[in-house]
Amino acid sequence: MIDNDGERSHVTGGVDTHKDTHTAAVLDATGNLLGTETFPATGSGYVQLLDWLQSHGDPDRVGVEGTGSYGSGLAAHLRDQGVLCIEVNRQNRQARRRHGKSDAADAVAAARATLAGDAFGIPKAQNDTVEAIRILRLERRSAIRARTQSANQMHAVVTTAPERLRSGLRDLSTTALVARVSKRRKAVATDAAGATNRVLRGLARRWIQLAREIAELDAELRTLVTQTAPELLALQGVGIDVAGALLVAAGDNPERLTKEASFAAMCGVSPIDASSGRQRRHRLNRGGNRDANRALWVIALVRLNRDTRTKAYVQRRTAEGLSKREIIRCLKRFIAREVFKVLQSSTAKSDPSKLHSVAS
Repeated sequence: MIDNDGERSHVTGGVDTHKDTHTAAVLDATGNLLGTETFPATGSGYVQLLDWLQSHGDPDRVGVEGTGSYGSGLAAHLRDQGVLCIEVNRQNRQARRRHGKSDAADAVAAARATLAGDAFGIPKAQNDTVEAIRILRLERRSAIRARTQSANQMHAVVTTAPERLRSGLRDLSTTALVARVSKRRKAVATDAAGATNRVLRGLARRWIQLAREIAELDAELRTLVTQTAPELLALQGVGIDVAGALLVAAGDNPERLTKEASFAAMCGVSPIDASSGRQRRHRLNRGGNRDANRALWVIALVRLNRDTRTKAYVQRRTAEGLSKREIIRCLKRFIAREVFKVLQSSTAKSDPSKLHSVAS
């Protein structure tokens, strides 16, 4: 579209993403709806969607729902084409009840939230080493759960096994039990004893296989995390697992978090005012990335036990009347500030072009 000055007008897009299709809406600068359209969720569909938006004007920004799942491919395409992509959260239930539920309505709502500035977050890039760390951590977490399930099932089978089998196995630890029963010959399940031996052998071998898988993933993660953020690992209380969780929370483009308060809020450690009447206090934040919150909690616990400055801080705040929970909340907020500075400095070193954005 051409405005009165003979220049292309600016428009704002919104996209409701699904597994097979993406529905887009476009608004003009004053919020008037120019149209909605549905496109396939494929590479060619992304091209068609952007061409359709550009047919209405110059899209200065596009709000996309689900940039970390169904909308990740579209977000990457928009970023490659130089179009600012904004992460949009789903509407709350009250708004959905008032306006109804459809793909077109959700796309329009995403566009309006983007135009009004209610949605302003930059999505994660998901195209570099940190994305590889995220995927490996996903597999590792799944393998650990499966190994734990196998161990629990082995102990449950031993508990209900015939007495002549149970007497020699029930007092063994998981490692000792696995070592004992994994070497047994495969039994034929013709009776309770045979079935018990067969199942125990199978579960033990599954446990061993999963343990090998976890060890391989740990080695790969150690290499990637060490190469990506050695400064982060140098912080007290930060190991491979903690550093991996914090890196994944920040993403491949941590410079998108322009303020350390944004990183703290994302990790769920920003203080929430809970004052009432004469009482003035803050409470724990139950939102944000819970895995990153857990990582900061681990760092805080390590420092509570080993760091002299942290111990002195705890004594001082305890004398001021703060509870242990409130003190840990404060510590996690301080640690988030420290981690954010390290992440931003690491980004600037890896890409000097981002020095200006980090400094600002």
